Amino acid sequence: MIRSSMIYSFFTLLSRLMGFARDLVVSYFMGASATFAADAFNAAFAFPNLFRRIFAEGAFAAAFVPAYSRSLEKDGEEVADVLAADAMATLAAATLALTVAAELTMPWLMRWLIAPGFAANPQKLELAILLTRITMPYLPCMAIYAHLSGVLNARNRFILSAAAPILLNVWTLVTVLPTHSPQQAAMWCAVGVLIAGVSQAGLLWWGVRKSGARVDVRLPRLTPEIRKLIALAIPGAIAASATQINIFVSGILVSQVNGARSWLAVCDRLYQLPQGLVGVAVGVALLPRLSRAVQADDKPQARGAIDQAITFCMALSLPAAVGLVTIPYFLIDALYTRGAFTHLDAMKTAQALQQYGWGVPAFVAVQITNRIFFAQQDTRTPMIYGLISVGVNVALGVALFFLVGVPGIAAATSAAWWLNVLMMNVHLARKHVYTPSPAAWSKLARILAASLAAGVLMYAAGHYRAEIEAVIASLGIGHAKEFAILAVVAAAGLAYPFLLLASGGITRADIRAATKRSAAI
Repeated sequence: MIRSSMIYSFFTLLSRLMGFARDLVVSYFMGASATFAADAFNAAFAFPNLFRRIFAEGAFAAAFVPAYSRSLEKDGEEVADVLAADAMATLAAATLALTVAAELTMPWLMRWLIAPGFAANPQKLELAILLTRITMPYLPCMAIYAHLSGVLNARNRFILSAAAPILLNVWTLVTVLPTHSPQQAAMWCAVGVLIAGVSQAGLLWWGVRKSGARVDVRLPRLTPEIRKLIALAIPGAIAASATQINIFVSGILVSQVNGARSWLAVCDRLYQLPQGLVGVAVGVALLPRLSRAVQADDKPQARGAIDQAITFCMALSLPAAVGLVTIPYFLIDALYTRGAFTHLDAMKTAQALQQYGWGVPAFVAVQITNRIFFAQQDTRTPMIYGLISVGVNVALGVALFFLVGVPGIAAATSAAWWLNVLMMNVHLARKHVYTPSPAAWSKLARILAASLAAGVLMYAAGHYRAEIEAVIASLGIGHAKEFAILAVVAAAGLAYPFLLLASGGITRADIRAATKRSAAI
Protein backbone atom coordinates (compact mmCIF):
# COMPACT_ATOMS: atom_id res chain seq x y z
CA MET A 1 0.00 0.00 0.00
CA ILE A 2 2.78 2.45 0.89
CA ARG A 3 4.63 1.65 -2.36
CA SER A 4 1.45 2.44 -4.29
CA SER A 5 1.03 5.61 -2.25
CA MET A 6 4.59 6.67 -2.98
CA ILE A 7 4.07 6.20 -6.72
CA TYR A 8 0.89 8.26 -6.57
CA SER A 9 2.58 10.88 -4.37
CA PHE A 10 5.57 11.19 -6.70
CA PHE A 11 3.44 12.13 -9.67
CA THR A 12 1.17 14.25 -7.50
CA LEU A 13 4.28 16.10 -6.33
CA LEU A 14 5.27 16.76 -9.94
CA SER A 15 1.76 18.06 -10.57
CA ARG A 16 1.83 20.28 -7.48
CA LEU A 17 5.23 21.68 -8.40
CA MET A 18 3.86 22.53 -11.83
CA GLY A 19 0.80 23.97 -10.11
CA PHE A 20 3.03 26.07 -7.91
CA ALA A 21 4.81 27.39 -11.00
CA ARG A 22 1.41 28.13 -12.52
CA ASP A 23 0.32 29.99 -9.37
CA LEU A 24 3.50 32.07 -9.38
CA VAL A 25 2.88 33.11 -12.97
CA VAL A 26 -0.84 33.74 -12.39
CA SER A 27 -0.21 35.82 -9.26
CA TYR A 28 2.51 37.76 -11.10
CA PHE A 29 0.19 38.68 -13.97
CA MET A 30 -3.12 38.97 -12.09
CA GLY A 31 -2.03 40.03 -8.59
CA ALA A 32 -4.71 39.94 -5.87
CA SER A 33 -5.99 43.08 -4.14
CA ALA A 34 -4.58 45.49 -6.76
CA THR A 35 -6.75 44.06 -9.60
CA PHE A 36 -10.04 42.18 -9.87
CA ALA A 37 -8.96 39.64 -12.52
CA ALA A 38 -7.47 37.13 -10.06
CA ASP A 39 -10.58 37.08 -7.86
CA ALA A 40 -12.77 36.55 -10.95
CA PHE A 41 -10.63 33.68 -12.24
CA ASN A 42 -10.40 31.96 -8.85
CA ALA A 43 -14.18 32.13 -8.46
CA ALA A 44 -14.64 30.77 -12.00
CA PHE A 45 -12.27 27.86 -11.42
CA ALA A 46 -13.62 27.06 -7.95
CA PHE A 47 -17.20 26.45 -9.10
CA PRO A 48 -16.67 23.51 -11.52
CA ASN A 49 -13.92 22.27 -9.22
CA LEU A 50 -16.43 22.07 -6.37
CA PHE A 51 -18.73 19.78 -8.33
CA ARG A 52 -15.78 17.77 -9.64
CA ARG A 53 -14.85 16.88 -6.07
CA ILE A 54 -18.47 16.18 -5.09
CA PHE A 55 -19.76 14.19 -8.06
CA ALA A 56 -16.61 12.72 -9.54
CA GLU A 57 -13.86 12.22 -6.96
CA GLY A 58 -16.09 12.21 -3.88
CA ALA A 59 -19.23 10.29 -4.73
CA PHE A 60 -18.03 7.79 -7.32
CA ALA A 61 -14.69 7.16 -5.64
CA ALA A 62 -16.64 6.27 -2.52
CA ALA A 63 -19.23 4.06 -4.21
CA PHE A 64 -17.67 2.81 -7.43
CA VAL A 65 -14.16 1.63 -6.46
CA PRO A 66 -15.31 -0.91 -3.80
CA ALA A 67 -18.12 -2.16 -6.09
CA TYR A 68 -15.80 -2.49 -9.09
CA SER A 69 -13.06 -4.16 -7.01
CA ARG A 70 -15.59 -6.65 -5.64
CA SER A 71 -16.95 -7.35 -9.14
CA LEU A 72 -13.44 -7.98 -10.45
CA GLU A 73 -12.83 -10.48 -7.64
CA LYS A 74 -16.18 -12.31 -7.86
CA ASP A 75 -17.58 -11.88 -11.38
CA GLY A 76 -14.54 -11.39 -13.60
CA GLU A 77 -13.37 -8.59 -15.85
CA GLU A 78 -16.18 -8.70 -18.41
CA VAL A 79 -18.98 -8.17 -15.87
CA ALA A 80 -16.94 -5.57 -13.96
CA ASP A 81 -16.29 -3.59 -17.14
CA VAL A 82 -20.01 -3.52 -17.97
CA LEU A 83 -20.60 -2.00 -14.54
CA ALA A 84 -17.85 0.56 -15.21
CA ALA A 85 -19.31 1.51 -18.61
CA ASP A 86 -22.82 1.97 -17.19
CA ALA A 87 -21.47 4.01 -14.29
CA MET A 88 -19.47 6.26 -16.63
CA ALA A 89 -22.50 6.86 -18.85
CA THR A 90 -24.61 7.83 -15.84
CA LEU A 91 -21.96 10.11 -14.39
CA ALA A 92 -21.28 11.80 -17.74
CA ALA A 93 -24.99 12.42 -18.33
CA ALA A 94 -25.47 13.91 -14.85
CA THR A 95 -22.50 16.26 -15.11
CA LEU A 96 -23.40 17.34 -18.65
CA ALA A 97 -26.90 18.23 -17.46
CA LEU A 98 -25.45 20.17 -14.53
CA THR A 99 -23.06 22.00 -16.87
CA VAL A 100 -25.86 23.06 -19.24
CA ALA A 101 -27.99 24.27 -16.32
CA ALA A 102 -25.08 26.26 -14.90
CA GLU A 103 -24.26 27.84 -18.27
CA LEU A 104 -27.85 29.06 -18.67
CA THR A 105 -28.21 30.42 -15.13
CA MET A 106 -24.67 31.69 -14.50
CA PRO A 107 -25.52 35.43 -14.18
CA TRP A 108 -27.92 34.65 -11.34
CA LEU A 109 -25.69 32.00 -9.77
CA MET A 110 -22.68 34.31 -9.68
CA ARG A 111 -24.59 37.30 -8.32
CA TRP A 112 -26.61 35.49 -5.65
CA LEU A 113 -24.70 32.30 -4.79
CA ILE A 114 -21.09 31.96 -5.92
CA ALA A 115 -19.75 35.47 -5.20
CA PRO A 116 -22.44 37.92 -4.12
CA GLY A 117 -19.77 40.40 -3.02
CA PHE A 118 -18.70 40.85 -6.66
CA ALA A 119 -21.92 42.80 -7.32
CA ALA A 120 -20.20 45.90 -5.90
CA ASN A 121 -17.86 45.86 -8.92
CA PRO A 122 -19.85 45.26 -12.16
CA GLN A 123 -16.67 44.66 -14.20
CA LYS A 124 -15.50 41.95 -11.80
CA LEU A 125 -18.96 40.35 -11.82
CA GLU A 126 -19.18 40.28 -15.62
CA LEU A 127 -15.68 38.87 -15.99
CA ALA A 128 -16.39 36.15 -13.40
CA ILE A 129 -19.58 35.14 -15.24
CA LEU A 130 -17.75 34.87 -18.57
CA LEU A 131 -14.82 32.93 -17.12
CA THR A 132 -17.09 30.48 -15.30
CA ARG A 133 -18.99 29.79 -18.51
CA ILE A 134 -15.67 28.97 -20.18
CA THR A 135 -14.51 26.66 -17.37
CA MET A 136 -17.79 24.80 -16.69
CA PRO A 137 -17.24 22.12 -19.42
CA TYR A 138 -14.17 21.13 -17.37
CA LEU A 139 -16.64 19.39 -15.03
CA PRO A 140 -17.86 16.53 -17.30
CA CYS A 141 -14.29 16.04 -18.56
CA MET A 142 -13.08 15.65 -14.99
CA ALA A 143 -15.98 13.36 -14.13
CA ILE A 144 -14.87 10.98 -16.88
CA TYR A 145 -11.23 11.34 -15.80
CA ALA A 146 -12.01 10.61 -12.14
CA HIS A 147 -14.18 7.63 -13.03
CA LEU A 148 -11.54 6.09 -15.28
CA SER A 149 -8.99 6.73 -12.53
CA GLY A 150 -11.13 4.54 -10.29
CA VAL A 151 -11.03 1.77 -12.91
CA LEU A 152 -7.23 1.94 -13.06
CA ASN A 153 -6.80 2.20 -9.29
CA ALA A 154 -9.01 -0.85 -8.70
CA ARG A 155 -6.65 -2.69 -11.02
CA ASN A 156 -3.68 -1.46 -8.94
CA ARG A 157 -2.51 1.00 -11.61
CA PHE A 158 -1.87 4.45 -10.21
CA ILE A 159 0.62 6.23 -12.46
CA LEU A 160 -1.65 7.77 -15.10
CA SER A 161 -4.32 8.92 -12.65
CA ALA A 162 -1.64 10.66 -10.60
CA ALA A 163 0.21 12.12 -13.60
CA ALA A 164 -2.78 13.44 -15.58
CA PRO A 165 -3.29 16.59 -13.43
CA ILE A 166 0.09 17.80 -14.67
CA LEU A 167 -1.70 18.60 -17.94
CA LEU A 168 -3.84 21.22 -16.19
CA ASN A 169 -0.77 23.10 -15.05
CA VAL A 170 0.99 22.75 -18.40
CA TRP A 171 -1.95 24.09 -20.40
CA THR A 172 -2.67 27.02 -18.08
CA LEU A 173 1.00 27.97 -18.13
CA VAL A 174 1.16 27.75 -21.93
CA THR A 175 -1.93 29.92 -22.35
CA VAL A 176 -1.13 32.59 -19.75
CA LEU A 177 2.53 33.31 -20.52
CA PRO A 178 1.98 35.35 -23.75
CA THR A 179 -0.65 37.64 -22.13
CA HIS A 180 -0.15 41.35 -21.43
CA SER A 181 -2.91 42.39 -18.98
CA PRO A 182 -4.62 40.88 -15.88
CA GLN A 183 -7.96 40.49 -17.68
CA GLN A 184 -6.34 38.86 -20.71
CA ALA A 185 -4.41 36.51 -18.42
CA ALA A 186 -7.63 35.48 -16.67
CA MET A 187 -9.37 34.83 -19.98
CA TRP A 188 -6.62 32.63 -21.39
CA CYS A 189 -6.20 30.78 -18.10
CA ALA A 190 -9.87 29.81 -18.31
CA VAL A 191 -9.33 28.55 -21.87
CA GLY A 192 -6.32 26.56 -20.64
CA VAL A 193 -8.48 24.90 -17.98
CA LEU A 194 -10.95 23.75 -20.63
CA ILE A 195 -8.23 22.36 -22.92
CA ALA A 196 -6.68 20.57 -19.95
CA GLY A 197 -9.96 18.88 -19.06
CA VAL A 198 -10.29 17.37 -22.54
CA SER A 199 -6.63 16.29 -22.49
CA GLN A 200 -6.90 14.59 -19.09
CA ALA A 201 -10.04 12.66 -20.00
CA GLY A 202 -8.41 11.52 -23.25
CA LEU A 203 -5.25 10.37 -21.49
CA LEU A 204 -7.17 8.27 -18.97
CA TRP A 205 -9.34 6.77 -21.73
CA TRP A 206 -6.16 5.63 -23.49
CA GLY A 207 -4.73 4.30 -20.21
CA VAL A 208 -7.83 2.24 -19.44
CA ARG A 209 -7.76 0.68 -22.90
CA LYS A 210 -4.08 -0.14 -22.50
CA SER A 211 -4.78 -1.78 -19.12
CA GLY A 212 -7.03 -4.35 -20.79
CA ALA A 213 -10.30 -2.96 -19.44
CA ARG A 214 -13.13 -2.48 -21.93
CA VAL A 215 -15.17 0.47 -20.69
CA ASP A 216 -17.29 1.23 -23.74
CA VAL A 217 -19.27 4.37 -24.52
CA ARG A 218 -23.01 3.78 -24.15
CA LEU A 219 -26.27 5.49 -23.24
CA PRO A 220 -27.12 5.67 -19.51
CA ARG A 221 -29.02 2.68 -18.07
CA LEU A 222 -30.53 2.59 -14.59
CA THR A 223 -29.68 -1.05 -13.90
CA PRO A 224 -30.03 -2.41 -10.34
CA GLU A 225 -26.26 -2.08 -9.90
CA ILE A 226 -26.32 1.58 -11.00
CA ARG A 227 -29.26 2.32 -8.71
CA LYS A 228 -27.26 0.88 -5.84
CA LEU A 229 -24.23 3.00 -6.79
CA ILE A 230 -26.38 6.13 -6.91
CA ALA A 231 -27.88 5.32 -3.49
CA LEU A 232 -24.36 5.00 -2.10
CA ALA A 233 -23.03 8.00 -4.00
CA ILE A 234 -25.56 10.54 -2.74
CA PRO A 235 -24.41 10.45 0.90
CA GLY A 236 -20.85 9.70 -0.21
CA ALA A 237 -20.81 12.90 -2.26
CA ILE A 238 -21.48 14.94 0.85
CA ALA A 239 -19.18 12.94 3.11
CA ALA A 240 -16.15 12.92 0.83
CA SER A 241 -16.54 16.50 -0.38
CA ALA A 242 -17.48 18.42 2.74
CA THR A 243 -14.07 20.11 2.68
CA GLN A 244 -14.91 21.57 -0.74
CA ILE A 245 -18.30 22.75 0.49
CA ASN A 246 -16.56 24.54 3.34
CA ILE A 247 -14.14 26.17 0.89
CA PHE A 248 -17.08 27.24 -1.29
CA VAL A 249 -18.92 28.78 1.66
CA SER A 250 -15.72 30.56 2.65
CA GLY A 251 -15.51 31.98 -0.87
CA ILE A 252 -19.02 33.40 -0.56
CA LEU A 253 -18.11 35.14 2.71
CA VAL A 254 -14.85 36.67 1.47
CA SER A 255 -16.19 37.76 -1.94
CA GLN A 256 -16.93 41.17 -0.40
CA VAL A 257 -13.21 41.73 0.43
CA ASN A 258 -11.14 42.71 -2.62
CA GLY A 259 -8.27 40.26 -3.08
CA ALA A 260 -9.49 37.79 -0.44
CA ARG A 261 -10.46 35.14 -2.98
CA SER A 262 -6.92 35.21 -4.30
CA TRP A 263 -5.37 35.13 -0.81
CA LEU A 264 -7.30 31.98 0.01
CA ALA A 265 -6.45 30.44 -3.39
CA VAL A 266 -2.74 30.86 -2.61
CA CYS A 267 -3.34 29.30 0.83
CA ASP A 268 -5.10 26.36 -0.84
CA ARG A 269 -2.00 25.54 -2.87
CA LEU A 270 0.13 25.21 0.28
CA TYR A 271 -2.15 23.76 2.94
CA GLN A 272 -3.78 21.28 0.55
CA LEU A 273 -0.39 20.02 -0.64
CA PRO A 274 -0.09 17.45 2.20
CA GLN A 275 -3.71 16.44 1.62
CA GLY A 276 -3.02 15.65 -2.04
CA LEU A 277 0.47 14.22 -1.66
CA VAL A 278 -0.26 12.18 1.45
CA GLY A 279 -3.93 11.88 2.40
CA VAL A 280 -5.42 11.31 -1.04
CA ALA A 281 -2.48 9.17 -2.20
CA VAL A 282 -2.62 6.84 0.80
CA GLY A 283 -6.42 6.82 0.72
CA VAL A 284 -6.46 5.84 -2.96
CA ALA A 285 -4.08 2.94 -2.27
CA LEU A 286 -5.84 1.97 0.99
CA LEU A 287 -9.41 1.66 -0.31
CA PRO A 288 -8.98 -1.37 -2.65
CA ARG A 289 -6.85 -3.20 -0.05
CA LEU A 290 -9.25 -2.40 2.78
CA SER A 291 -12.28 -3.39 0.67
CA ARG A 292 -10.72 -6.81 0.01
CA ALA A 293 -9.91 -7.27 3.72
CA VAL A 294 -13.48 -6.39 4.73
CA GLN A 295 -14.88 -8.72 2.06
CA ALA A 296 -12.70 -11.54 3.42
CA ASP A 297 -13.58 -10.61 7.05
CA ASP A 298 -9.84 -10.33 7.77
CA LYS A 299 -9.87 -7.94 10.73
CA PRO A 300 -6.13 -8.12 11.57
CA GLN A 301 -5.28 -7.30 7.94
CA ALA A 302 -7.72 -4.37 7.96
CA ARG A 303 -6.43 -2.98 11.26
CA GLY A 304 -2.81 -3.32 10.17
CA ALA A 305 -3.52 -1.49 6.92
CA ILE A 306 -5.23 1.39 8.72
CA ASP A 307 -2.49 1.65 11.37
CA GLN A 308 0.12 1.77 8.63
CA ALA A 309 -1.83 4.37 6.67
CA ILE A 310 -2.40 6.68 9.64
CA THR A 311 1.19 6.62 10.94
CA PHE A 312 2.58 7.15 7.44
CA CYS A 313 0.20 10.08 6.85
CA MET A 314 1.01 11.76 10.16
CA ALA A 315 4.76 11.28 9.65
CA LEU A 316 4.51 13.42 6.52
CA SER A 317 1.70 15.85 7.39
CA LEU A 318 2.61 16.90 10.95
CA PRO A 319 5.94 18.55 10.01
CA ALA A 320 4.18 20.31 7.12
CA ALA A 321 1.59 21.65 9.55
CA VAL A 322 4.28 22.86 11.93
CA GLY A 323 6.04 24.67 9.08
CA LEU A 324 2.87 26.47 7.97
CA VAL A 325 2.20 27.60 11.53
CA THR A 326 5.73 28.75 12.38
CA ILE A 327 6.90 30.55 9.19
CA PRO A 328 3.80 31.50 7.13
CA TYR A 329 4.91 35.03 6.17
CA PHE A 330 8.43 33.87 5.36
CA LEU A 331 6.95 31.30 2.97
CA ILE A 332 4.44 33.57 1.24
CA ASP A 333 6.64 36.64 0.96
CA ALA A 334 9.60 34.69 -0.40
CA LEU A 335 7.56 32.66 -2.86
CA TYR A 336 4.87 35.04 -4.12
CA THR A 337 5.67 38.72 -3.52
CA ARG A 338 6.56 40.06 -6.95
CA GLY A 339 4.81 41.66 -9.91
CA ALA A 340 1.20 42.52 -9.10
CA PHE A 341 1.26 40.48 -5.85
CA THR A 342 2.13 43.04 -3.14
CA HIS A 343 3.54 42.89 0.41
CA LEU A 344 0.02 43.57 1.69
CA ASP A 345 -1.22 40.51 -0.22
CA ALA A 346 1.61 38.44 1.31
CA MET A 347 0.77 39.58 4.84
CA LYS A 348 -2.96 38.89 4.49
CA THR A 349 -2.31 35.51 2.87
CA ALA A 350 0.14 34.50 5.63
CA GLN A 351 -2.38 35.34 8.36
CA ALA A 352 -4.90 32.97 6.80
CA LEU A 353 -2.29 30.30 6.03
CA GLN A 354 -1.22 30.13 9.68
CA GLN A 355 -4.80 29.31 10.70
CA TYR A 356 -5.11 26.66 8.00
CA GLY A 357 -1.78 25.17 9.12
CA TRP A 358 -2.98 23.64 12.37
CA GLY A 359 -5.83 21.97 10.49
CA VAL A 360 -3.55 20.14 8.03
CA PRO A 361 -3.35 16.85 10.01
CA ALA A 362 -7.16 16.79 10.16
CA PHE A 363 -7.52 17.40 6.41
CA VAL A 364 -5.21 14.44 5.81
CA ALA A 365 -6.76 12.17 8.46
CA VAL A 366 -10.24 12.61 7.00
CA GLN A 367 -9.03 10.99 3.78
CA ILE A 368 -8.21 7.84 5.77
CA THR A 369 -11.20 7.70 8.12
CA ASN A 370 -13.60 8.21 5.21
CA ARG A 371 -12.09 5.20 3.43
CA ILE A 372 -12.69 3.00 6.49
CA PHE A 373 -16.42 3.69 6.21
CA PHE A 374 -16.45 3.47 2.41
CA ALA A 375 -14.75 0.05 2.45
CA GLN A 376 -17.74 -1.23 4.43
CA GLN A 377 -20.12 0.52 2.00
CA ASP A 378 -21.24 2.86 4.76
CA THR A 379 -21.49 6.32 3.22
CA ARG A 380 -24.36 7.52 5.41
CA THR A 381 -22.40 7.87 8.67
CA PRO A 382 -19.58 10.05 7.30
CA MET A 383 -22.25 12.05 5.46
CA ILE A 384 -23.92 12.88 8.78
CA TYR A 385 -20.64 13.88 10.40
CA GLY A 386 -19.69 15.83 7.28
CA LEU A 387 -22.93 17.80 7.47
CA ILE A 388 -22.32 18.55 11.14
CA SER A 389 -18.81 19.81 10.37
CA VAL A 390 -20.15 21.95 7.50
CA GLY A 391 -22.71 23.48 9.84
CA VAL A 392 -20.04 24.20 12.46
CA ASN A 393 -17.73 25.64 9.81
CA VAL A 394 -20.40 27.98 8.43
CA ALA A 395 -21.58 29.22 11.85
CA LEU A 396 -18.07 29.62 13.25
CA GLY A 397 -16.78 31.08 9.97
CA VAL A 398 -19.44 33.79 9.86
CA ALA A 399 -18.79 34.71 13.51
CA LEU A 400 -14.99 34.78 13.19
CA PHE A 401 -15.09 36.56 9.82
CA PHE A 402 -16.91 39.53 11.34
CA LEU A 403 -14.64 39.42 14.41
CA VAL A 404 -11.16 39.01 12.92
CA GLY A 405 -11.64 39.06 9.14
CA VAL A 406 -10.32 36.58 6.55
CA PRO A 407 -8.10 34.59 9.00
CA GLY A 408 -11.29 33.70 10.89
CA ILE A 409 -12.52 31.78 7.83
CA ALA A 410 -9.37 29.66 7.90
CA ALA A 411 -9.56 29.07 11.66
CA ALA A 412 -13.19 27.95 11.37
CA THR A 413 -12.31 25.46 8.62
CA SER A 414 -9.51 23.92 10.69
CA ALA A 415 -11.69 23.67 13.81
CA ALA A 416 -14.56 22.06 11.87
CA TRP A 417 -12.30 19.39 10.40
CA TRP A 418 -10.76 18.47 13.70
CA LEU A 419 -14.32 18.01 14.98
CA ASN A 420 -15.08 15.80 11.96
CA VAL A 421 -12.03 13.59 12.63
CA LEU A 422 -12.94 13.30 16.32
CA MET A 423 -16.56 12.32 15.64
CA MET A 424 -15.66 9.68 13.06
CA ASN A 425 -12.95 8.09 15.20
CA VAL A 426 -15.21 7.97 18.26
CA HIS A 427 -17.87 6.27 16.12
CA LEU A 428 -15.39 3.70 14.78
CA ALA A 429 -14.19 2.94 18.31
CA ARG A 430 -17.73 2.56 19.71
CA LYS A 431 -18.71 0.20 16.88
CA HIS A 432 -15.49 -1.81 17.44
CA VAL A 433 -14.56 -1.23 13.81
CA TYR A 434 -11.19 0.38 14.43
CA THR A 435 -9.03 1.79 17.20
CA PRO A 436 -5.31 2.44 16.76
CA SER A 437 -3.12 -0.28 18.24
CA PRO A 438 -0.81 0.61 21.19
CA ALA A 439 2.13 0.46 18.77
CA ALA A 440 0.40 2.98 16.48
CA TRP A 441 -0.29 5.35 19.41
CA SER A 442 3.37 5.13 20.42
CA LYS A 443 4.54 5.93 16.90
CA LEU A 444 2.15 8.87 16.62
CA ALA A 445 3.49 10.39 19.85
CA ARG A 446 7.07 10.00 18.62
CA ILE A 447 6.19 11.52 15.23
CA LEU A 448 4.66 14.51 17.01
CA ALA A 449 7.81 14.99 19.08
CA ALA A 450 10.02 14.90 15.97
CA SER A 451 7.74 17.37 14.18
CA LEU A 452 7.81 19.82 17.08
CA ALA A 453 11.61 19.62 17.16
CA ALA A 454 11.68 20.46 13.43
CA GLY A 455 9.26 23.30 14.17
CA VAL A 456 11.70 24.84 16.65
CA LEU A 457 14.35 24.90 13.93
CA MET A 458 11.99 26.54 11.45
CA TYR A 459 10.80 29.13 13.98
CA ALA A 460 14.40 30.06 14.74
CA ALA A 461 15.10 30.41 11.01
CA GLY A 462 12.09 32.70 10.64
CA HIS A 463 13.27 34.81 13.56
CA TYR A 464 16.72 35.23 11.99
CA ARG A 465 15.42 35.61 8.43
CA ALA A 466 17.12 38.96 7.85
CA GLU A 467 20.49 37.57 8.90
CA ILE A 468 20.09 34.52 6.66
CA GLU A 469 19.23 36.71 3.67
CA ALA A 470 22.17 39.01 4.44
CA VAL A 471 24.57 36.07 4.38
CA ILE A 472 23.18 34.90 1.03
CA ALA A 473 23.43 38.42 -0.40
CA SER A 474 27.02 38.75 0.85
CA LEU A 475 27.93 35.72 -1.24
CA GLY A 476 26.88 37.62 -4.35
CA ILE A 477 23.78 35.48 -4.90
CA GLY A 478 20.74 37.33 -6.21
CA HIS A 479 17.15 36.63 -5.14
CA ALA A 480 18.18 36.35 -1.50
CA LYS A 481 14.68 35.81 -0.11
CA GLU A 482 13.95 32.96 -2.53
CA PHE A 483 17.23 31.20 -1.76
CA ALA A 484 16.70 31.79 1.97
CA ILE A 485 13.36 29.97 2.06
CA LEU A 486 14.77 27.15 -0.09
CA ALA A 487 17.71 26.80 2.31
CA VAL A 488 15.45 26.76 5.38
CA VAL A 489 13.03 24.22 3.92
CA ALA A 490 15.90 22.04 2.70
CA ALA A 491 17.59 22.15 6.11
CA ALA A 492 14.37 21.24 7.90
CA GLY A 493 13.70 18.51 5.34
CA LEU A 494 17.15 17.02 5.90
CA ALA A 495 16.93 17.26 9.69
CA TYR A 496 13.44 15.78 10.05
CA PRO A 497 14.21 12.18 8.93
CA PHE A 498 17.02 12.01 11.50
CA LEU A 499 14.68 13.40 14.18
CA LEU A 500 12.05 10.88 13.13
CA LEU A 501 14.47 7.96 13.29
CA ALA A 502 15.94 9.17 16.58
CA SER A 503 12.49 9.44 18.18
CA GLY A 504 11.42 6.01 16.87
CA GLY A 505 8.47 7.43 14.95
CA ILE A 506 9.68 5.54 11.88
CA THR A 507 12.15 2.66 12.01
CA ARG A 508 14.65 1.46 9.44
CA ALA A 509 12.53 -1.67 9.05
CA ASP A 510 9.54 0.50 8.09
CA ILE A 511 11.62 2.24 5.43
CA ARG A 512 12.94 -1.05 4.02
CA ALA A 513 9.42 -2.49 3.87
CA ALA A 514 8.07 0.60 2.10
CA THR A 515 10.82 0.75 -0.51
CA LYS A 516 11.32 -2.96 -1.18
CA ARG A 517 11.14 -3.72 -4.90
CA SER A 518 7.99 -5.42 -6.14
CA ALA A 519 5.99 -5.86 -9.31
CA ALA A 520 5.39 -2.63 -11.20
CA ILE A 521 2.18 -0.83 -10.37
